[in-house]
Amino acid sequence: MKALPLHRSAALLAALLALAVGCAREPSAPSTPVLREKHFPLTGEIVKADATRKTLLVRHDEISGFMPAMTMEFSVSAADIAAAKEGQRIRAVLFPDDPKGARLENIWPVDPIAESVVAAAANALRQDTAARARHAYREVGENLPDFALYDQDGAVVSAARWRGRQVVLNFIYTRCPIATMCPAATLNMMAVQRLARAAGVTNLQLVSITLDPEYDTPAVLKAYAAERGIDTTNFALLTGPERAIRDLFAQFGIAAEFKEALLSHNLATLLINEDGKIIWRADGSQWSPEEFVGKMKKT
Repeated sequence: MKALPLHRSAALLAALLALAVGCAREPSAPSTPVLREKHFPLTGEIVKADATRKTLLVRHDEISGFMPAMTMEFSVSAADIAAAKEGQRIRAVLFPDDPKGARLENIWPVDPIAESVVAAAANALRQDTAARARHAYREVGENLPDFALYDQDGAVVSAARWRGRQVVLNFIYTRCPIATMCPAATLNMMAVQRLARAAGVTNLQLVSITLDPEYDTPAVLKAYAAERGIDTTNFALLTGPERAIRDLFAQFGIAAEFKEALLSHNLATLLINEDGKIIWRADGSQWSPEEFVGKMKKT
């Protein structure tokens, strides 16, 4: 058997060690779906958003086997209220038996054109991952794969958009409660943003991809950024189809798996140059923002 390159072996070892720690989901996190509850997929149009009462009035389509099309009010999270736009089509999961009234979770904006772009990119990424097979893992020196996901505003973002920019990319999830894991990684990314600006780096793009796309909708990511005071002018938080996220896991050496309430995962942060080439990688959350900025070209 051919030996793995030393840097790749170290990365995979770090991944396995990090998996032994993992990140627990916050047990009290709001809007966490409870599997035993009755739930139904719902599509419809937002008629009115009431921020004070945290409700959406939705003109929804027929819910097969449950209720006909009608207009009714649903409770939603603060994040979903903040992102709601009257007249917008949405898809969501309806939990009709909540003690506080019927509620909607996992709310996504419906945009057929955007969905087709993201789906096509996911199909291409799946083909690329399959073609690379055992060599799916991208070494330092290889190019960033092509992909398209949704940012915190629900806009489609393609990796090709970052050509000509220096990119720092990592993986996190919003409900991680362990201070030394995802929260530490986010603080490091924010430090890179500040240090790079002070150093005169004007073409920086920061990217955090969710480890938990089922929960981390664009609205959840937007609230996460707002709560932490993240400057999103050049910092995108991305989510999208689970199959696309998992292909990115394979290509970036990320291992993530939910076991009941525990998400076991490793972390990795990559620096990609203006030509889309991976030029540096740090595993774990205890990496140095100064080191990353030191490797950037000053412009």
